Amino acid sequence: MAKAKDVAFFCKECGYESSKWLGQCPACKEWNSFVEEPKAPKSSGKGSISRPVLDPVKPVAINEVSTAEHARISTHISELDRVLGGGIVPGSLVLVGGDPGIGKSTILLQMCRNLASDGKRVLYISGEESAKQIRMRADRMGAFSDTMLLYCETNLRPIEDTIRSENPDIVIIDSIQTMFHEEVPSSPGSVTQVREATNVFLMLSKGLGIPIFLVGHVTKEGVVAGPRVLEHMVDTVLYFEGERSVAYRLLRAVKNRFGSTNEIGVFEMQETGLVPVANPSEYMLKGRPVEAPGSVVTCAMEGTRPVLLEIQALVARTNLNLPRRNTTGADPNRVQLLTAVLEKKLNLPMYEYDVYINIAGGMRIAEPSLDLGILTALISSYRDLVIPENLLVFGEVGLTGEVRQVSMAQQRLNEAAKLGFSLCMLPAVAVKQLQIPKNVTCIGIEHVGDVYRKLKEFASKPAKTEI
Repeated sequence: MAKAKDVAFFCKECGYESSKWLGQCPACKEWNSFVEEPKAPKSSGKGSISRPVLDPVKPVAINEVSTAEHARISTHISELDRVLGGGIVPGSLVLVGGDPGIGKSTILLQMCRNLASDGKRVLYISGEESAKQIRMRADRMGAFSDTMLLYCETNLRPIEDTIRSENPDIVIIDSIQTMFHEEVPSSPGSVTQVREATNVFLMLSKGLGIPIFLVGHVTKEGVVAGPRVLEHMVDTVLYFEGERSVAYRLLRAVKNRFGSTNEIGVFEMQETGLVPVANPSEYMLKGRPVEAPGSVVTCAMEGTRPVLLEIQALVARTNLNLPRRNTTGADPNRVQLLTAVLEKKLNLPMYEYDVYINIAGGMRIAEPSLDLGILTALISSYRDLVIPENLLVFGEVGLTGEVRQVSMAQQRLNEAAKLGFSLCMLPAVAVKQLQIPKNVTCIGIEHVGDVYRKLKEFASKPAKTEI
């Protein structure tokens, strides 16, 4: 039996480590998630785990360090290159997470096809599928070059030897949870095994200068399964988001040492694979209703990219003592705050009505700039006022009803002008600071009371009913 000091307790959900069993995880607050596992052997001494040996390095003066940009490798997938910061950096370790069937393996297989067509030597290591299964999936994408190599293995020792002998230009590991080290006394997918496997691939990528992509499974909370240190070890963390019921997928960078974070790439799932969406704003607004109360277009920033979205609101009288506040894609706490502002500052009896908010297309946005759009949609639905289809609304709303400035207002305004929006309702403090594009009229809003007055002024239809 292992000694107490040779075992540790790990949270199955987030990887938190403890020397004793705990009923609730202090990190993710999950109950009964701790499991007992042997600790990994120490990295030195008899019987220790062998690790890749890096070339010895010496300290250098900071002024002698070159700041030249890394020579990036293009994947020839525009949205993927954007999220990566311009392409793949040699020697980088990239973690790609997402729900099962969301498209992680598909996008990486498409990337491998493009790189192999450029003459790059690609090694695709699969621990979940056989070579025949991968070939059947690859046939739907088109012909592959002979420089694309498949290797189905889960043991880290032969995988390490193969990477060293083949010396590929890029390596794909699908997935990190299936890899195991024979000297670690725990099952594949355990916290100890995932941490040890990631460390081995980290040493290989840095020592050999080979970019390595790791596919990671996610927990029910949407984070990569395994120890929390896993995301700290890698250079870039990408998350695939989306629902199987919708055609589009979002690839989001939550960490990137070689580019900006919170960048997104938009893809549409088709029979041949994932196709980049060059203009997400136009894509998200497809099928938008015309002259429908409660529908308004707003602009959110995803990294450095402005994305136009449709906010839909429905205000309906309730028969319940506690009215409903249902949201899809928006922060429910923020919606509660805005309904309270409407009730306090505009004397609207929101306690008598159910409120439903939907970000059309399945996007999930928690940005304060959506406040003014949500509030406008609520007033429009409550008073049955039609909002002009060429109107864009964005701004943050405070507790006293004031409308505050938001970041990157110029980029939002430019995106609206590019898609043909000629009216823009935004914070009044931002109007004087902007270079207003031609054929665009800006309406400055200082207080939420101005919104209702403006809606009545330029509504394309008179109110059908008065509540």
